[in-house]
Amino acid sequence: MLRRQLARAFWRLSPWTLQTQPAPTRPTVLIGAPHTSNWDFVLMLAIAWELDLEMRWLGKKSLFHGWRGPVMRALGGVAVDRENPSRVVGQVVESARSGEVFGLVVTPDGTRGDHTHWKSGFYRIARETGMPVTLGFVDRTTMTSGLGPTLELTGEVAADMDRIRAFYADKAGFRPERRVEPRLRDEREIG
Repeated sequence: MLRRQLARAFWRLSPWTLQTQPAPTRPTVLIGAPHTSNWDFVLMLAIAWELDLEMRWLGKKSLFHGWRGPVMRALGGVAVDRENPSRVVGQVVESARSGEVFGLVVTPDGTRGDHTHWKSGFYRIARETGMPVTLGFVDRTTMTSGLGPTLELTGEVAADMDRIRAFYADKAGFRPERRVEPRLRDEREIG
């Protein structure tokens, strides 16, 4: 209840407008793109809280050290040990099978650096878990943010990425100059 009230206050006071499709009714991999600023996280929280969508997000283990750990976990964070990333997929599968409805937020365009391609982890997780992919967005040109369509991946990577590219084609991100085109390094079969 408090989260939804905070989200509503944010949308009333913010120059941003929430323009969204309804929250998914089953577990989903939620793409957060274009990921060009730390403000993206605030916008994604406001979206999730407004839609009453339980959100999880993946973060490197070092973000969870000390006092930050409980805060990050309360905001939906799941620590990823880069030495053993397969454990995370197992946790996601377990949560999905338990009947819990949540959005696993993944930012495939990385950490706002000098990347030229999206990382394929979101695709692998979706295919391994059977979860659909929901296209979350931030668009500075229209000052809108929200959830777009939810897609079932076909396993035809290039065709799936064409649908994703079409959706994000006109989305600029909070800092448009940092936008990365939705393209995987290798769009042949991922497995």
